Amino acid sequence: MSGAVDLAWWQLAVAGGLVFVAGGLSVALGLGIGRRLAIASTRTVVQLGILGAILAPLFEAELAWLVGLAALVMIGLASVEAVRRTGRRYRGVRRDAFFSLAVAGGSTALLATTVIVRVEPWWDPRYVIPILGMILGNGLTGISLGLEMCLEELDDGRERVEALLAMGATPREAARPVARKALRGGLVPILNSMSVVGLVTVPGMMTGQILGGTDPMLAARYQIMILFLIAGATALGTAGVVLLALRALFDPRGRLRLERLARRRAAG
Repeated sequence: MSGAVDLAWWQLAVAGGLVFVAGGLSVALGLGIGRRLAIASTRTVVQLGILGAILAPLFEAELAWLVGLAALVMIGLASVEAVRRTGRRYRGVRRDAFFSLAVAGGSTALLATTVIVRVEPWWDPRYVIPILGMILGNGLTGISLGLEMCLEELDDGRERVEALLAMGATPREAARPVARKALRGGLVPILNSMSVVGLVTVPGMMTGQILGGTDPMLAARYQIMILFLIAGATALGTAGVVLLALRALFDPRGRLRLERLARRRAAG
């Protein structure tokens, strides 16, 4: 048998029954996540349904400008989500997250299609959009963690940073431990994923390709490529957003300006 088995909506509803089981456990154990579970499940159905409806004509049109527009929208949404997960903000943080994701995600996706896979044309939406989506989906987690850790370390460790500045350290020297810790934190998720892949988990891309009839060894090679791309993009993106954040929170005279930092208000 080749190709994926067709799935009807009623079959998805059967799988969705497991969500009701999880909701029942939430009610029985008083977990208080039933509403969040319902909202997340609804968003999953709606968002993926819309994505499928958009990708079909996008793949058929094969217009470079349309692919570029879709990529910009994806990067924009990823940057908003990355910032939304942080507890601290500063003016221009969304711009910095967008720039970091655009450079990191765009460069690695371009490397994949032009040098590694070498598709023609290089902007073929059947390759660019899924590859960029996987890079952004995983990379934004690392960028969000790195940004949060950087801002938290500056905020909570203000005395330590200012003491180093008072002793003659440059802003770069004073902030180096902060940047180092933030970069390590941002890379933890992808490092954990790479450590257990193939032993504990079968990644989503490889699973999809195998279900679609692709040879398992070829699917494994594609998955290896994707994980390497994600690792590179996460490192580049996290480094970029951390450096931009440090630049925003130090003034030209080398003073730490934490009044530019605001805490996000708790929901409710």
